[in-house]
Amino acid sequence: MEENQIISQQNNAHDDFDWSVDKRNVASYPQEKREQLDKVYDSTFKSIEESELLQGTVVGLTKTDAIINIGFKSDGLVSLNEFRDMPDVKIGEEVEVMVVEKEDRNGHLHLSRKLARAARAWQKIVDFYKTGEVVTGTITSKTKGGLIVDVYGLETFLPGSQIDVKPVTDYDQYVGKTMDFKVVKINEAIRNAVVSHKALIESDIEQQRSVIIGQLEKGQVLEGTVKNVTDFGAFIDLGGVDGLLYITDISWGRVTHPSEVLENGQKLNVVVLDFDDEKKRISLGLKQLTPHPWDNLPAEIVEGAKVKGKVVNIEDYGAFLEILPGVEGLVHVSEITWSSQPINAKEFFKMGDEYEAVVVTLDKDERKMSLSIKQMTEDPWETIENKFPVDSRHKGIVKNITPYGVFVELETGIGGMIHISDLSWIKRYNHPSEFTKVGDEIEVVILSIDKENRKLALGHKQLEDDPWNTFETVFPIGSIHEGTVTKKDDKGATVQLQYGLEAYAPARHLRKEDGSNVEADETLPFAIIEFDRNDKRIMVSHSKVWEQGKIEEKEAAKKEAKADAENTKKAVKNVQSKVEKPTLGDLGALAALKDKMKKAEEEGENK
Repeated sequence: MEENQIISQQNNAHDDFDWSVDKRNVASYPQEKREQLDKVYDSTFKSIEESELLQGTVVGLTKTDAIINIGFKSDGLVSLNEFRDMPDVKIGEEVEVMVVEKEDRNGHLHLSRKLARAARAWQKIVDFYKTGEVVTGTITSKTKGGLIVDVYGLETFLPGSQIDVKPVTDYDQYVGKTMDFKVVKINEAIRNAVVSHKALIESDIEQQRSVIIGQLEKGQVLEGTVKNVTDFGAFIDLGGVDGLLYITDISWGRVTHPSEVLENGQKLNVVVLDFDDEKKRISLGLKQLTPHPWDNLPAEIVEGAKVKGKVVNIEDYGAFLEILPGVEGLVHVSEITWSSQPINAKEFFKMGDEYEAVVVTLDKDERKMSLSIKQMTEDPWETIENKFPVDSRHKGIVKNITPYGVFVELETGIGGMIHISDLSWIKRYNHPSEFTKVGDEIEVVILSIDKENRKLALGHKQLEDDPWNTFETVFPIGSIHEGTVTKKDDKGATVQLQYGLEAYAPARHLRKEDGSNVEADETLPFAIIEFDRNDKRIMVSHSKVWEQGKIEEKEAAKKEAKADAENTKKAVKNVQSKVEKPTLGDLGALAALKDKMKKAEEEGENK
């Protein structure tokens, strides 16, 4: 009972206490009032979103972080590592930051200056790409195929081909340099950009080109610098624009390669020949700054004058000699030598060789000149019979071989032809190359002179007497001689006889006695069956040799049988003359003798 009273007394005491009043006499707000005050409080702060860019103020600095106030309920911390470009950052300075998280796992506001700079840089790069505005960046390092450029804190790629208008091989020389660039390509997905310094140079060049071309006039003389020498000419830098000096406009003379006259870096005056505003092409000339050599041809160069020139061009019809730079004359193939033998100009002349020649014709208006090399010497054909009379013997060099003969040069400008039939008395050649070759020395006889057509008929076989007069008695028809088969085909065979003579045996005359045929390289007896002295032809037969032997054997057998029969008849007559009346025995002997004689006659006829 007492315990219950004590508890009751205690409860009553607590119930009488006013808990809304603390020891400092401060009262708490009612719920409605509290909500009203919270709204007023919250309205004093900014509403922020993650990834938003905001301006903040540095309100404090620690050893590792900067405290940034962005007007939010709480301040954010940014590592001083993100202020490397601002090593002297001070309280009160404003910086741009990005809201990474409004509240991280520790309940702190997470800000980043680095991300803010990257985002702001990307926005600028996109804007510059769209507008084409020039940006400034610092080359930080070399990478594969190019360089890395820092543009507003963002890494961009500078390809090696976009560094300069000229090819660049040493990338290291650009590392650390600050240069202007143009954004030429962007990738929104991965925030990657490609920049170019070359595009700016080309843009400047294009502007300069437009200005220079706009001031050009045909015939205008400009100073330029040889920029690049090529096979077809040279590019000349005219101070921001290039012009082409074509190889044919370098010199009035022939130029094999522009490098013979020009070199890179050389300064020279050139004249504007033509230009194209649309295609931006400028044609230049160098030789046009000097008079044409034909207009100032020396007075001593006239028809009949002797000149010296260098071979600068060779055609089938002749060669061009350069007498002076830009002044050329043609030596036609007919003016090379007094010989009537055709000459191949491309075999006779060589580029760069020098020749003396006589001016045959000269036309200054047409700028043409014909020259003659052969007229440097007297025409040897005028007195040809004095040095090369008919039947005289000479030595010459084989210059050309044709299917019908051999051309032999006896001396410069004098030569003649040996017909294939005049090479040998005894051997037939299918082609003269079987007898001789170009370059060989050969002895000849002058057979005839055609002074009008400048031709000599030559012979080689005429160096010896015609042996066929003797051969006719050595190889009469029917005579047998040993021969060797040197060549054989289906129609017959060529047989080599003594004295170097060749004979022909038709296929039907190559049959041996045993029925086989004569083969190549066999040496056998052959009978002469035809001898044509005029046509120099001999025909032989091996078959006739053994066939003739059989015929002779039959003839001998017939003669022998006939002789036996005659002897028997004489014997019978002698017996009959001695016996007057034959007896029966004699008659029987005579009958037997008669049968023997008849049988002998029959055998002789059969043979």
